[in-house]
Amino acid sequence: MKFFYPATLAAALLAAAPALAQNTALNARIAQLAAQEESKVIAWRRDFHQHPELGNEEKRTAGIVAAHLKKLGLEVQTGVGRTGVVGILRGGKPGPVVALRADMDALPVTETSGVAFASTVKTTYLGQPVGVMHACGHDAHTAMLMGAAEVLSQVKKDLPGTVKFIFQPAEEGSLPGVEGGAKLMIKEGVLENPKVQAVFGLHINAQTEVGQLAYRPGGEMASSDRFTIKVLGKGAHGARPWSSVDPVVTAAQIIVGLQTIVSRQVNLTDDAAVVTVGTLKAGVRYNVIPADVELSGTIRAFNPATQEQIWAAIRRTATNIAESAGATAEVNIESYVPVTFNHLALTARMVPTLQAVAGGAANVKEVKPNTWAEDFSLYQEKVPGLFVFVGGMPKGQDPATAADHHTAGFKLDESGFTLGVKTLATLATDYLEMNK
Repeated sequence: MKFFYPATLAAALLAAAPALAQNTALNARIAQLAAQEESKVIAWRRDFHQHPELGNEEKRTAGIVAAHLKKLGLEVQTGVGRTGVVGILRGGKPGPVVALRADMDALPVTETSGVAFASTVKTTYLGQPVGVMHACGHDAHTAMLMGAAEVLSQVKKDLPGTVKFIFQPAEEGSLPGVEGGAKLMIKEGVLENPKVQAVFGLHINAQTEVGQLAYRPGGEMASSDRFTIKVLGKGAHGARPWSSVDPVVTAAQIIVGLQTIVSRQVNLTDDAAVVTVGTLKAGVRYNVIPADVELSGTIRAFNPATQEQIWAAIRRTATNIAESAGATAEVNIESYVPVTFNHLALTARMVPTLQAVAGGAANVKEVKPNTWAEDFSLYQEKVPGLFVFVGGMPKGQDPATAADHHTAGFKLDESGFTLGVKTLATLATDYLEMNK
């Protein structure tokens, strides 16, 4: 991927082709149709919310999506990237191919939101009993893209080109060692036949007011890597620690050492970065020192050089601390997704579209980089792409009081869904019109 930095940003924006003069009649029709779809979109979302499915298991969700697309008369492909669904809508006029993408998977979270349609689904994840919940809004994304497909199918004759609808599984990642998500869909040709020229996606945001859109040119969200460190020591009776090479104490020292990578080794005036340890597995009994300990975590960065620096620092820190204790450390780092990078020229051209669908520039905000990550970035490595946030928080609420994504109390204001439908549909039609 080519990264653009502030020195080139202004030039790139100035070089961007002039924005399309809004196709007023078609866009007004799309807005009208999107409003008419509101009750359907909310009903779809609530159904998906009550019946969440983890990554690569979205069979029920995919079945509902595929049936809907077939009913609309689209060409439909199923089983793409395991459980993904692709719909192709060929417009009434010749033109380019644009893709719209939504993710379908839920998370291993036990819901406490209190909504009437809360999930009660239970499963076993990595050997642990847990609930299943749409705690990030993918149920809303799927419903909104279904709505956009229905809207665009009703203006098919006016479309100068083709729209490809990508319903993707496993955005949150697959089980260790299992391929999935955007990577597998791309590998299986989702951007080909017909070949996609640009891709758009969105994410509902529980800390952004309904009626608002947010975006960032260039690096919008961080890269994400997963690391695991296995500390190998020598077990012993808990009453005789001198007989051991204690991997628990060594792992604790490694965890503390890892926290100095960002705070003391990364130049934070240039780049933000994160190293977080999320799991620690050690022993089975209180008075037994185990022979090994395993910990895992995530790395976030906004540029490849910083990413590589952190990788090297994790290996060095874990290996040397373990050796100082007489133990050894096995370090594995798995790259998950690159930076979510909004193509500069494409973004500049589409900002007037965002402002039009949101009712004016005041409702469209350029935001700071976010250390979340998105495998939408893998599509952006292949074709120009733009990823937008759509508001899902009630008007007037303090964002600090809104339950965060990936938490058990996560909630959305469903009145924001119509803007999402309208945004997806209008981005597609305006792009086709610009490039016909």
